[in-house]
Amino acid sequence: MDILYEDNHCLAVNKPAGLPAQGDQSGDPSLVDAVMAYLRERYGKPGNVYVGLVHRLDRPTSGVVLVAKTSKAAGRLSAQFRAGTVSKVYWAIVERAPHDEEGVWIDWLGKDRRNNRACLLPEGDAAGKEARVSYRVRQRRGDRALIELRPWTGRSHQLRVQLARRGFPILGDGKYGATTRLVAGDGRSRIALHSRELTFRHPTRQEAIVIEAPIPADWPELSPTRPARRCGSSTPGERSSP
Repeated sequence: MDILYEDNHCLAVNKPAGLPAQGDQSGDPSLVDAVMAYLRERYGKPGNVYVGLVHRLDRPTSGVVLVAKTSKAAGRLSAQFRAGTVSKVYWAIVERAPHDEEGVWIDWLGKDRRNNRACLLPEGDAAGKEARVSYRVRQRRGDRALIELRPWTGRSHQLRVQLARRGFPILGDGKYGATTRLVAGDGRSRIALHSRELTFRHPTRQEAIVIEAPIPADWPELSPTRPARRCGSSTPGERSSP
């Protein structure tokens, strides 16, 4: 367990790629299982312990995951995610770099449940929801780039499909058109998407808590051969949002 933050109310973990956030059809151990085992051992609790998963990361994605240790904290943290007041920062390495150094992308996304994929829909389609993200290119190397993403919305597979839709698939993300394959530390597939930072209001003290997740050992390399040019002093994505 790579614990990034812990107090009596909540705990933040740097989830490794390949580990599901919660139990799924595979029956593999999950992050929730690992957190429960950690809390039992650390606090000497032989029975069940409360673990409230207030948001999720896709299985092949690494980075910050926040869990609540009490039902009260879970309710208050979940309310922040629903209200869009939690700020998230992701890093992604893409197979082909955007031409522009920064910008905002807006799409209308639906769900292909049969194939467990997000899909693009016409704007305003009743089956979809708006997906909005701001991006900034941090580094470039050849055709590839390291991109910082700040989503304003929290749709399933949002970043993966918004990048792929523009011809910038994330390394390792064969589900959305990537040709490169990556392997996580546990031998399973991973994608080059990492939840780098999470900012939320503490559920009882109301102060802002900023959690940053170090890049894991199985993260692919991208040498900083040329820094990206920063355009302007700010972007709309710098507001707090999920």
